[in-house]
Amino acid sequence: MIRSLRTRLTLGASLLAILFILALLPVLQSAFRLALENLVEQRLAADAATLISAARIENGRLSMPERLPDEEFNLLESRLLGFIYDRDGKLLWRSPSSRDEQIEYRPRYDGQGHDFDRVLDERGEAFFVYDLEVDLLRGQAAAYSIVTLQPVGEYQLLLDGLDRQLHLWLGGALLVLLSLLWLGLTWGFASLRALSRELDEVESGHRQHLSREHPQELLRLTDSLNHLLDGERRQRERYRDSLGDLAHSLKTPLAVLQGVGDGMTDREQAQVLQSQVERMSQQVDYQLQRASLRKSGLVRHREPLESVLDTLCAALDKVYRDKRVTLTRDIPPALHVPMERGALFELLGNLLENAYRLCLGHISVSAREEAEGCVLVVEDDGPGVPPAQRERILQRGERLDAQHPGQGIGTAVVVDILESYGGSLELDDSPLGGARFRLRLPS
Repeated sequence: MIRSLRTRLTLGASLLAILFILALLPVLQSAFRLALENLVEQRLAADAATLISAARIENGRLSMPERLPDEEFNLLESRLLGFIYDRDGKLLWRSPSSRDEQIEYRPRYDGQGHDFDRVLDERGEAFFVYDLEVDLLRGQAAAYSIVTLQPVGEYQLLLDGLDRQLHLWLGGALLVLLSLLWLGLTWGFASLRALSRELDEVESGHRQHLSREHPQELLRLTDSLNHLLDGERRQRERYRDSLGDLAHSLKTPLAVLQGVGDGMTDREQAQVLQSQVERMSQQVDYQLQRASLRKSGLVRHREPLESVLDTLCAALDKVYRDKRVTLTRDIPPALHVPMERGALFELLGNLLENAYRLCLGHISVSAREEAEGCVLVVEDDGPGVPPAQRERILQRGERLDAQHPGQGIGTAVVVDILESYGGSLELDDSPLGGARFRLRLPS
């Protein structure tokens, strides 16, 4: 199935143009043939008039001069033939040029004036025949058929030449027409290409709305897309405001509970309360991050990985300065990750924070671009992730923090962010000795 609208229209228009040319060809051939036969008829009619002008009636009998004014009637090798018959079809005279021709033709003297037809000689050669009936000859009553003939083959050669020229002309006209159709479609689709460029700018975040500098037929579409963009933007803002309000309303009671726990005299109960408050706080953070870090509907973001990594490493180096962590990079300088900036910070921040916290002193971050998207690898030389826990981390819906309190929610957030962007996470052992997280993000 052809998915390109331009290709479909081009093929459709080309097919119609070819069908039109194929239908026009026999019409033009017939018109040429008819025009040529009309010329032949006029020529033979003029030759018949020459014979009439040379004829005489002497004592009631037809008399023709030895040499006719038109030399073609006098030459044996000439292909212009002349005959005169009486009203009964009896041959009275024939031109010298017809002496070697054996043509069986009997005129019909029926008062119709003249007739134009074709006949065959004994060898099967075709001749055009012009038969003119004469009732008066130089003022005297006479009933004769003046017949002139000329071979069809001479005109067939001309007709074949015209036919070849016609094929060449129509072929050239078809090529010109197809070129004009291609140029016309290219010009017509320029507006769609402009709309596509504006949509790319909207997806990349360089434009907020689509312009109205488009053909009238596309304005309905651009207006609808602008309303959709505005609605999505307002909904996202309201969503974030609501999440902020929710976070504020929950954080305050949790802080109060944590303060109550600090003041409790029963040490064991205070630890249980602190543990549960911390767990509730982690769950609130996790659910807020899970709800807010979602891929936008129409807007496609691409963030430079180097700058995000610089910011995160600068902050984590300060937090874990006593560890003196060494981080090696293998990242193309111009690599951009197809993800919103906040989501990329949260995703990479969780992985790096776990790596800084668990490593012995060495972390490696590498990335590369592939045809399907981007691959990001974070690995460390720490204790790694036990195989029994890897399955739960990589399974959709399984939360490590829900089954092991106090373990944190970083990996679960990473999985959720990747799923929201259509990505995937692979976890295995690193050559450094610890865990290796391999992230794949579609472009």
